[in-house]
Amino acid sequence: MNPKDLSTYAKNTWCPGCGNFAILTAIKAVISNLIEEGLTQERIVLVSGIGCHAKIVDYINLNSFYSIHGRTVPAAEAIKLANPDVKVICFAGDGDAYGEGLEHLVFAAKRNANITMLIHNNRVYGLTIGQYTPTSPLGFKGRSTPFGTTELPINPLEVMFSCGATYLARGTSHGIDLLKQIFKQAILHKGFSLVDILQVCVTFFNMYEYYDQRVYELKGHNPQDYDSALKKIKEWDYNQDAPIALGAFYKKEIPTFEERFLAGLQGTLSYKSTVSYPESVPFSAADRDTKIKELLKDYI
Repeated sequence: MNPKDLSTYAKNTWCPGCGNFAILTAIKAVISNLIEEGLTQERIVLVSGIGCHAKIVDYINLNSFYSIHGRTVPAAEAIKLANPDVKVICFAGDGDAYGEGLEHLVFAAKRNANITMLIHNNRVYGLTIGQYTPTSPLGFKGRSTPFGTTELPINPLEVMFSCGATYLARGTSHGIDLLKQIFKQAILHKGFSLVDILQVCVTFFNMYEYYDQRVYELKGHNPQDYDSALKKIKEWDYNQDAPIALGAFYKKEIPTFEERFLAGLQGTLSYKSTVSYPESVPFSAADRDTKIKELLKDYI
C-alpha cells in the first residue's frame, strides 16, 4: 500500500519546518507497511488529544477519535476493551500527556494497557503560543514565564519506567528512519508502549541544532535488561547538557490489562491470596435482584 493512499483532503496547517511533518510521514509509512502485512484498515483506530499534534488524525484516512485535553488514554482504553482486536494508536503532546493527562498515563502503564502512545514532545505549548510544559528545561522563557521557569522538568521515560511500562523508546523529528523502526515495534508490542518523540517546534522552541549535536542511536543495547534500560533512560534528564540516546530502551512481555480483565469477567483469572472468601455460587438474574433488594431493604 502506498502511504499516499492514507492521505485526506484536509489542508495541513502546521507551521513550515514543524517536527510533526516527520511524525506524519513516518506513521503513514508504518501503517501502510502493516496493512500490506495483513492488518486491515478497519482494525486500526487513532486517538488524539488537544494541541498542534492532534491535527495528525485529520491527515490520515483511518478511523479516529478526538478526545479532550489530557484524555487520550481513557478513550483509547475504552476502545481497546470494547474491541480487543483493534490496534489503538494514540497521539498526544507533552503538555497533553505529561501534564493534565499524567494520571491516566501512569495507570495505563501500571495496568499494561495494550495501547500505543506516540508523544509529540516539543517541550512547549505551541498551540497556545509558547507556555512552558512539564518537560521544558529550567529557566525556559515563555509567555507564562517571561523571566524563566523556576522548576525542573520531569523525565517522562523514567516516570513511565517506574510505573511498569513494557515498551519505552525515544526518537526525534530529524530521524525518520529510526522513527519508522520504533513506531512499528511499539504498535506490534503486546502491552503498553510509549515513544517519546523530541518533536521540534520551530516557532516557539527551535531545538533542531541542539538535538542534532547531542543525539545518538543505541547500539548493542539489550532492551530486556532492566538495569541497563534504567541507566540509559537516566543518562539525560531533559535538563542537563548530556548525550541523548535514541531507540528502544526497554521491552518486556507480560499479560495485558485486557487479557486479565476479560479473564476476570469469564471467571478464569487466578491469583494467590492469603484472605479466605466464601465460595461463590452462580445465581440467576432473579436471584441477583432478590439479593440486591435484601441488601437495600434497610435503606429504601
